[in-house]
Amino acid sequence: MKRFLYRFYAFLFNLAAALFPLKENRAAFISMHNENFNDSLGEVTREFESRGFECVRITRRDLDVNVRNIFRVIDFFFRKSRLLATSKYVFLNDNFMPAAFCNFKQDAVVTQLWHAEGAFKRFGLAISQPESVRKNELACNKKLTYAVCSAKAVIPIYAKAFNLKYGQVLPLGAPRADYLLKSGNAENARKKLEIIYPVLKGKKAVLYAPTFRDTKEENEKLLSHFNFKLFQKELGEEYVLFVRLHPQIHEKAVVPPFVFDVTDYADVRELVLACDVLITDYSSICMDFSLLSKKTVFFAFDEEKYTKDRDFCFDYKTGLPGGIAKTTGEVIELIRAEFDEERNAEFRKRNFDFLDCSSAARVADAVIGK
Repeated sequence: MKRFLYRFYAFLFNLAAALFPLKENRAAFISMHNENFNDSLGEVTREFESRGFECVRITRRDLDVNVRNIFRVIDFFFRKSRLLATSKYVFLNDNFMPAAFCNFKQDAVVTQLWHAEGAFKRFGLAISQPESVRKNELACNKKLTYAVCSAKAVIPIYAKAFNLKYGQVLPLGAPRADYLLKSGNAENARKKLEIIYPVLKGKKAVLYAPTFRDTKEENEKLLSHFNFKLFQKELGEEYVLFVRLHPQIHEKAVVPPFVFDVTDYADVRELVLACDVLITDYSSICMDFSLLSKKTVFFAFDEEKYTKDRDFCFDYKTGLPGGIAKTTGEVIELIRAEFDEERNAEFRKRNFDFLDCSSAARVADAVIGK
């Protein structure tokens, strides 16, 4: 069924591409990963809007099929396919599988922004995939003019992930970082979180944000590995703990009343800015905390299995910006330990070439300049 819908969308796209010319002042932004546009794609969208472009947003929400949303689905297939086909500039933050069958005009500039900074765990064509998925992904990547990355050091990783030549990978910085580094955003995010959670006033905030696993059973048991009661006993006087599950984990977070579930918090960047410490495992959210010189503790209770299943772009044991814990007790010890800024700075330098809040402008200049 999915393959039929991909081809049907592509048929409408190709028909529009044949009938209508490109619009030089139109840009399309496809977000099947983050429909709130609070990532690099969103920052570039706002940059293009500030330059007077007509900006077309295409999101996963367009495909939320139900009776009340049927007109939005029809709009996605029949109107937005035409707008996409006639957009001079196209940006994505993930794969858009119908693109495998779409014939973009020769002058269209298609840019993959991806949804994470730097290079952490392997992604794209660098991981094992079912042959049918890999075939579609290869076809999608052939439509790319560019992919943007945050540092020269990670160009080879992005080139492999998207099957591109090195010259097609532009190390222009992470537009997502523009928001994180902008003066005043951190203070505003903290004030907002304290209004929602008054218990946070006078305390430090810890964000526990594990990534997803490959099976439903593993995802259901994910939080059972963390001893929330021990954390509260040892650190509850000084810290408030927030939990945010990955969007691909569809189970509800079951946590004690003294822990706050922020999985549905609209903008994860505000949580990054408002929280003092991150606990994660293999999530690229650690990039944000490294960027801001905040401590990350890596709770990797299943490191061996995860490395075998997914693997990383570097040696996990030696290349992280923070310490590794196998138990909640070790997590607590690492939170209490002194922050190793030298180790963090090395990680940040490898993954970020720019810390100037101008990455979105650089991306716009580069693609429009072509």
